Amino acid sequence: MEPRESWAALAAGGVAGVFVDLILFPLDTVKTRLQSPQGFRKAGGFRGIYAGVPSTAIGSFPNAAAFFITYENVKSVLPHGSSPYLSPATHMVAASLGEVLRCVLVPSYQESGDLFQPNTRCLPTTAAQPACFPWEAAQLSLLSVACLIRVPSEVVKQRAQVSPSSSTLRILSHTLYHEGIQGLYRGYKSTVLREIPFSLVQFPLWESLKDLWSWKQGHVVDSWQSAVCGAFAGGFAAAVTTPLDVAKTRIMLAKAGSSNASGNVLAALGGIWRTQGLSGLFAGVVPRMAAISLGGFIFLGTYEKTRQLLL
Repeated sequence: MEPRESWAALAAGGVAGVFVDLILFPLDTVKTRLQSPQGFRKAGGFRGIYAGVPSTAIGSFPNAAAFFITYENVKSVLPHGSSPYLSPATHMVAASLGEVLRCVLVPSYQESGDLFQPNTRCLPTTAAQPACFPWEAAQLSLLSVACLIRVPSEVVKQRAQVSPSSSTLRILSHTLYHEGIQGLYRGYKSTVLREIPFSLVQFPLWESLKDLWSWKQGHVVDSWQSAVCGAFAGGFAAAVTTPLDVAKTRIMLAKAGSSNASGNVLAALGGIWRTQGLSGLFAGVVPRMAAISLGGFIFLGTYEKTRQLLL
């Protein structure tokens, strides 16, 4: 993949991410409050619907940019096109790696608590070939920034959403004071376990719908058609992964020292099932589907259009 194409994917993904997250933030707030263990009304109801938006604004661009630059690069090197059966597998692998690589570079904190010891490795350096070329280094830097920002911004955002009377800065300082830097990465594993299945469903379905529509009309789909495919794919993926989203929310909102604060996704799901049953596991499914369907329409449509303009 040419550097120009990679930069286009980076910029288009970032722009699309910011655009959709800010527009659909109220629906995300409603979804979080429905999933909150304290209940919708006690979590704020419809008050302060934009509580936590500064955290989202900071995290959106690097998060979406990191995903798409990985997705497009992986897609370009994997075999596709030779067989219709290979295409979905290619998109599943590309989407999964996009999710993993924008998350797995979060620093692994040693017992000393040293923040600046990232869990990353570079290829061995040889005299003939440097370990990291400028473009590869730029991609690694972007992924690192995205990972360092993504989970903390999600933790602060969700806690602000269920505490609309508290500012984002106050939530951040409270978390750091009582839980330290580790508190900002609460729910890291549950975020990864939610995003990978979501992408395994959404992106192969999106690509397949675009291919089918292109075949039906005899030419490549337009941006608005890609957006419609994105809406259907996103809504379906959102519905089937809602239980994982509820578990992530409960883990991020859990009080320090509680059972959910340990980050065990299976334990969180089991607790929700025992106390609330199926309705608890699918709490907030309607606003989640609405937000992600609309988000898929705006996000993937904006991405396609921006990328086309940049190329």
